[in-house]
Amino acid sequence: MDEWSQLNVVVTGGAGFLGRVVCEKLRERGCRKIGVPRQAQYDLTTEDGVRRMYADFQPQVVLHLAADVGGIGANRAHPGRFCYANLAMGMHLIEMGRLFGIEKFVQTGTVCAYPKFAPVPFVEEDIWNGYPEETNAPYGIAKKSLFVMLDAYRREYGLRSSVVVPVNLYGPGDNFDPKSSHVIPALIRKCEEAIDRGDSSLTCWGTGSASREFLYVEDAAEGIVRAAECMDDPSPINLGTGQEITIRNLVELIAEQTGFHGEIRWDASQPDGQPRRCLDTSKAKRLLDWEAQTSFEEGLKQTIAWYRQDRRRTVAA
Repeated sequence: MDEWSQLNVVVTGGAGFLGRVVCEKLRERGCRKIGVPRQAQYDLTTEDGVRRMYADFQPQVVLHLAADVGGIGANRAHPGRFCYANLAMGMHLIEMGRLFGIEKFVQTGTVCAYPKFAPVPFVEEDIWNGYPEETNAPYGIAKKSLFVMLDAYRREYGLRSSVVVPVNLYGPGDNFDPKSSHVIPALIRKCEEAIDRGDSSLTCWGTGSASREFLYVEDAAEGIVRAAECMDDPSPINLGTGQEITIRNLVELIAEQTGFHGEIRWDASQPDGQPRRCLDTSKAKRLLDWEAQTSFEEGLKQTIAWYRQDRRRTVAA
């Protein structure tokens, strides 16, 4: 990579939860020309929207973070939209990037690309060894199809690219909308609202037996920028902590940190999702000199504090 200060960079999704932190990491490295295309002006699921974005921003490097995504409920409700939007965005951005002669394309993938029963911890080579968990397969397959496209474009056109595969992210600024949020913000909001109402219990989906791994947003952003700096081929690289926690233990931890002391009930009629998720991150350490720095307890504390402050601002407004 050239010095960031000399580059025009586009960060799709740069106004979002992860994108804002990635942009800050780029500014810390001296990057001053960061374009953030907004959906109102550029529909990145269309060829015309992507072509206009490239013509207007003239990027040399594209960090593609934008995604249409949500938790289990959102994936069950919108499998078609999630498949189309994510595949279309990536496909048009990669092809137009080639035509506009960009220097590098960075693709942010998803742990949902892994097979439902991949051996734990997940290693990058196992991405292709089975079908993803059914509720998020359309999203996961759309994302990993772009890994194949980038490999094909490297071999035929010489397009330099890198691919990262982060686990479930969390942190300040996350999406707390109950219709589309992931598990940590959903549980924080559920506990906080139960406390406000004085509820004696709360109900969670599934059995609580499934496990997940979580990565603090700032650690994820650092890994993405390092991939842009270090990698020229789209060999997937896991970003995670290598530590898993059951959903049952996660709920108990969030209840403790928020101060909810009521009964926790489980609705086993609702799906657990993938049985286990935990990544092998040795490749990131070896190739990117990257490791997660934020402990899970500290990250949760920061996330809960941000949510409470955001709620106060919303009420005051």
